[in-house]
Amino acid sequence: MSTLRDIPVKSISGEETTLGAIDAEVLLVVNVASKCGQTYQYESLEALQQSHGDRGLSVCGFPANDFGGQEPGSNDEIVEFCQSSYGVSFPMFSKIVATGDGRHPLYTELIAQQAVPDGDHQKYRDRLTGLGIETTDLPEVLWNFEKFLIGKDGTVVNRFPPNVTVEDPMVVEAIEAALNA
Repeated sequence: MSTLRDIPVKSISGEETTLGAIDAEVLLVVNVASKCGQTYQYESLEALQQSHGDRGLSVCGFPANDFGGQEPGSNDEIVEFCQSSYGVSFPMFSKIVATGDGRHPLYTELIAQQAVPDGDHQKYRDRLTGLGIETTDLPEVLWNFEKFLIGKDGTVVNRFPPNVTVEDPMVVEAIEAALNA
């Protein structure tokens, strides 16, 4: 039986790979963007990688330009930004489409396995709509920095909305449970 870890992806430098090639038991997949109001989350994602990497967790960044054109750069520009601005050391992957037509098979499967995020997804949607920003409808990814937690068995165990950071107790508890499973 294949899992999320078997779906072909490309590293940020363009090599064919899979999530299974990452030396970690638990993965946190995040669609990221360099010019988003949520971009500050790179700092906490890197801190999470540093604090939990040796326990079997890996953050996996997937740049996507799906929301407001907030990831316009090339893969090389994204790497430069992430390393110079946030010291990102976790695996980054080639820019993909995370929602709508042309959605990458990884995101199709992530969404299929966890259609509704934990946390107050609607509150964040209302906030974006109030700012005049058109949003997607569930089960689509709402915005940049939505998070999918993949457990040791290769399936999604939690999904968190973009505004829920990795310091949120709900995320901390979910990561600990996945690592201890």
